[in-house]
Amino acid sequence: MYIKSQFFEDYTLGDYRETLGRTITETDFVVHAGQTGDFFPHHMDAEWCKTQPFKERIAHGTLTFSVAIGMTATEINPEAFSKGYDRLRFVKPVHIGDTIHVKVTISEKSESKKPELGQVIEHVEVINQRDELVLVCDHILLAKKKG
Repeated sequence: MYIKSQFFEDYTLGDYRETLGRTITETDFVVHAGQTGDFFPHHMDAEWCKTQPFKERIAHGTLTFSVAIGMTATEINPEAFSKGYDRLRFVKPVHIGDTIHVKVTISEKSESKKPELGQVIEHVEVINQRDELVLVCDHILLAKKKG
């Protein structure tokens, strides 16, 4: 992780970055369930899941989201801050042993309510080892303008 100043004007539509992969483990399931209190059988009961259409435990959507966003946090930009996430969708299930990586693309730039800031949208795609989209969302950034 390192510090890299990037102002609103420095963001270019279509630019993207991709992360390395990360394999989701049973420990991830257990720790996330403990942190959130979500012990639904979809995530924790392997035997019950065998009776369901998906046949195996599925990751909490919030686990997949948290891990994926953490994977993108490789730079500290003191010129921008996160305003949040829009259009979050869990497209396909993630299972124990799946390996995900993340592609982040600059998809929109616009003026903000404050003239010293601009809004940048990063389109976030989480992809599994079979090259299937499993999660998608838009990250909203507010970035300082140069001058």
